[in-house]
This record gives sequence, C-alpha cells and structure tokens, in this order.
Amino acid sequence: MLITDPTAIEAKSMEIIESELTAELPPEIKPIVKRVIHCTADFDYAENLVFSPDAVEKGLAALRSGCAVVTDTQMAKAGINKTAAARLGCELRCFMSDPDVAEAARARGRTRASVSMEKAAALERPLIFAVGNAPTALLTLRELMDAGRIEPVLIIGVPVGFVNILEAKDAILTSPVPHIVAKGRKGGSNVAAAIVNALLYTITR
Repeated sequence: MLITDPTAIEAKSMEIIESELTAELPPEIKPIVKRVIHCTADFDYAENLVFSPDAVEKGLAALRSGCAVVTDTQMAKAGINKTAAARLGCELRCFMSDPDVAEAARARGRTRASVSMEKAAALERPLIFAVGNAPTALLTLRELMDAGRIEPVLIIGVPVGFVNILEAKDAILTSPVPHIVAKGRKGGSNVAAAIVNALLYTITR
C-alpha cells in the first residue's frame, strides 16, 4: 500500500535508512548523516562527511543563541526550514543576488560567492556558513579567517563540482574552525540545507 502522509513518508524513509546503514556513527552525528542520505539517497555520505570534534556541539549552541546562517546559494537558503530557524531567532542570509555583490564581483574579477563571504564578514552576530555550491566561498572564508577578519562558529563545507573543489575543502579541513565537510567532489545546496536542518531539528523536534 502506498504511503501518502508526509510525516509517515519521512518516518518510513528514516526507518529504511537506519536498516541499510552499516557504518557505526556517534549518536550526535548519526541524525545529520541520515538527513543527508534522506535528501540524496547516497549512502557514501556515511563515510565522506567529516566532522571536527566540536562541530555539532558548537553548531547547536550557535543555533540556540539565535545566530545567522549564511548560504552561498538562494537554493540552500530556500531549503532550510524557516519555521524551525525562526523559533530559535536565527536569521537566514544569502547575498548572492545583491546588486552591490554582483557589481563588485565584476569589477574585481572575482566570483559573487567570494564577494558574498566578504559581505557576510560584516554581520555582527555569530555566524554559521552553509556552502553547497561554490568552492571559492570556502577559499575566501579561509582567507578571511587567516586575516583575522572573521571567526565563524561553524562552516558546513559541501560544495559540489570538479574545479577547485578538493583545494577548497582542504582549506577548511585544515583550519581550526569547527567544520562539517564532504570529502571529494560530492555535495550540493541540498546537502548544505539538510545539514542545517538536521541541526535545527535536533533542537526543535
């Protein structure tokens, strides 16, 4: 019999994922990995998602305090649960469509994602970055951190692609900032949003 109730569909999906998941995962990480698998149907994420030791703890604390979550695409922003974020007083921001970002990117020969990260550095509240598309966003974040211009609470680094991907992810993996990074070429805006949602649901559900 077909399942049509949305809540039942999600519950059944998570049940299937749990039954097929062979990796042994710490309890604080498992809900995040399962949420990513839920949105991708890709069990490789059980192996290629890397969590720094305090990533989940720091991310949850920041969300509880009402931080800002900055994405590198409107798609990632759209995929984050607005109701859950609002309950915690969290602000969702994406500067990719801002005219001043587009103008500066053209003038300087840089990507809009890179300039977006620079603009986000001016936000005066704790920041979680959820990057699912642009490796240049991660490279710029590392530059800003090394220059002492920004200190993110958490970086979710899961851009997808072929150019600059490994270098960008390595820039975050080797940084001291708390991070959740997808090794290799896989990732995407949906993965970035799923990780943020998993953290939000840990608190709000």
